[in-house]
Amino acid sequence: MIDVRKLGMLAALDRLGTVAAVADEYGLSGPGVSMQLAALEKELGLELTERKGRRLALTSAGKVLADHGHEIVDRVALAEHELTSLRTGSVGRYTLAAFPSAARTFVATACRRVIGGEVPAIELGVTTQEPDDALDAILSGDADLAVIHSYSNIARQTKRGVVTHSLGTEPVWLATRDDAGTTPDDAPARLEDFQDSPWITPESNVSCFAMVERACGLAGFRPRSVAQSMDFAVQLELVAAGMGVALVPDLTVDRIPDGVLLRRTATPIVRTIHVATRSTRVTDPGILRLSRLIEDEAHAELATRARALRAA
Repeated sequence: MIDVRKLGMLAALDRLGTVAAVADEYGLSGPGVSMQLAALEKELGLELTERKGRRLALTSAGKVLADHGHEIVDRVALAEHELTSLRTGSVGRYTLAAFPSAARTFVATACRRVIGGEVPAIELGVTTQEPDDALDAILSGDADLAVIHSYSNIARQTKRGVVTHSLGTEPVWLATRDDAGTTPDDAPARLEDFQDSPWITPESNVSCFAMVERACGLAGFRPRSVAQSMDFAVQLELVAAGMGVALVPDLTVDRIPDGVLLRRTATPIVRTIHVATRSTRVTDPGILRLSRLIEDEAHAELATRARALRAA
């Protein structure tokens, strides 16, 4: 019989990379973790770890067993958590990580309902993070829920141990001056018509920038970025100032500056919004309630914006 706790330590070494990190997670000393792994090797009759410089790494056999360990440990944790939930229900504090335009709109509305007492015995903290950082926070335990996004022209890989649920989609607009471009204002804009234009983009280390580069690349050019900002309101003001053009998701638009047009693109780009949590916590009653609340508000926000678009 394999000792599940020791197997968990082996899986944690695979996930975290160092004995010290495993020791912190399990509340043990480094030598204590090493002794437990050595005991597991002796029990199984296999070399599961090896020294590589100053660090302890997994052997091929160790990696195979660690892969099983990830699933087994998660299933045991899920069973234990479900049992606790059945016995006592869910109370306490939860942390939500959300990208800024979601936090400013439907997440803020959901927080208003939580503070108003619709979710009893729940305290909710919020941080604003880009999707990759938010997913890392889920895996590290720094966040319990995350509202993230993905673009239709860029695939986002789901990380091991994370479960996501789609909340809906929103269009991405090309923002131009009202005297820019070669197509009528109400016609879809071809990005290739703007290959010689200066571009205003997000910072280069986020998926929003990759979306812009990918969209322009498919149109046959690389955008010449003259300004970068993660604040899309700033981007729109710079478009109004005549500095260039920009691609902006609908949820980021609170006000359209004078002289700026938001145009559909000939090749549509959409942004899908998801709520994510760790797979071992999907049945937590508090997380379920908060997820449903966030989903309700996201649907309402996106529907309102869609109606406004049809009426325009």
